[in-house]
Amino acid sequence: MEEKAGGTPEREPELDPDQGHDREPGGERGGGLDGQLALRIALFRDTGQVRAEVTEFVESELRGLTREGLPVSEETAGMLTSHLMMALNRLLDGESLDDPAAGEQMAAELADRPGAVLLARRIALRAERTLGTAPLPDSETHYLAMHLAVLAQSAGTAAGSRAGAGEDVRQGASVRQNGERP
Repeated sequence: MEEKAGGTPEREPELDPDQGHDREPGGERGGGLDGQLALRIALFRDTGQVRAEVTEFVESELRGLTREGLPVSEETAGMLTSHLMMALNRLLDGESLDDPAAGEQMAAELADRPGAVLLARRIALRAERTLGTAPLPDSETHYLAMHLAVLAQSAGTAAGSRAGAGEDVRQGASVRQNGERP
């Protein structure tokens, strides 16, 4: 807990993994997703690079981001999609994903993007609950938050104020991805 000006402790918002997410059970694979993005997901699944349950989870999360007003397409969310699928699959395989040094650097970059971090934590908690993964390490949560911040930035909209909504991810200054401005 950090202290606000005036000495009162600042509490982190309660983390409800389902806040701002309306999971659709079942449905057609890739339904409602950009055709090229659905193809990316199908290639990962059909070539055995990731488990079917991981692709279903990621498809559901992407549809949720779309419903929250974020521009989910191959162009804007292709790297997010690949990264999340591979990370979740590696977690299910029992591999370690922790990279503390990168996590610290990204945490600093994301300091003014708390909405992206909060949304990334919610996705991580849903993955843990839905897929039975180990908890996503902070460094991976920060990688995910960077992708989400860039996605929100590509929407080109102003800051929002509701915790958990797609607009909340849009808060703050622009975020660098791979050392460049998107």
